[in-house]
Amino acid sequence: MGFRLPRLRIPGPLLRLLYGAYEKHLLRRVRKLPVPAHVGFIMDGNRRHARSKGRLPWEGHTEGSDTVEQISEWGREVGVRTMTLYAFSTENFEREATEVDMLMSLFANKLSDMAEDPRVLGNKIRVRVFGRTELLPQEVLDAIEKVEGVTRDFDSYRLNFCIAYSGRQEIVDAFKALIRKVERGELTEECVDEDVLSQHLYTSGDDPDLIIRTGGESRLSNFLLWQSAYSELFFTDVYFPSFRRLDFLRIIRGYQQRQRRFGR
Repeated sequence: MGFRLPRLRIPGPLLRLLYGAYEKHLLRRVRKLPVPAHVGFIMDGNRRHARSKGRLPWEGHTEGSDTVEQISEWGREVGVRTMTLYAFSTENFEREATEVDMLMSLFANKLSDMAEDPRVLGNKIRVRVFGRTELLPQEVLDAIEKVEGVTRDFDSYRLNFCIAYSGRQEIVDAFKALIRKVERGELTEECVDEDVLSQHLYTSGDDPDLIIRTGGESRLSNFLLWQSAYSELFFTDVYFPSFRRLDFLRIIRGYQQRQRRFGR
């Protein structure tokens, strides 16, 4: 007969204590090795998280917005310099109008709040929004102008939001900008190479070292297509609102254990 160990039931307070101790241990290990300078984040699973708890989709987005504030802090904590968050694609406009309207209000409120947030101002965090912003409602545009204006001269940490964003369209926009410069005589065709094109993307040549996607899917979904050519990719089944500091530290530790060859 086989022998099966009894399943241990660990009380909640003790479990939290154990998790806290493990987090501190993992943080110490992470800080001993180089960390990614730029992390891209595909924030997936808000709606499924809400449905799993019997809630409405917009409640999942609201809960996910709280996680956004946390992962920004976690990044700074370990020494990440730039974080780019995929918040809303151009394809997302095809969702139900009620959900889109709610998301637009959420973006407007959160971005406006950031312009006055002591953590943003005190830590010199530059906030930027990438995408086809002309597609956004005025309340979001006003919030973007406000937060980008207030944080324009900050350089300690960069927090980018991709809203109304398409990776393919970003590349098209870069090509159009280059064509205009060639037509004006500011560039010659021979001068256009990968580096020059990269500088005309929204991220201006700052490619992510690491891309994380929550929600159980294993694809980039039109996110930073050019910039991710040599990014390390990590996919997790955890829905974004449930993503924890421990999950983040584990991924950073996994990144540190990989060998990056850049095709060499």
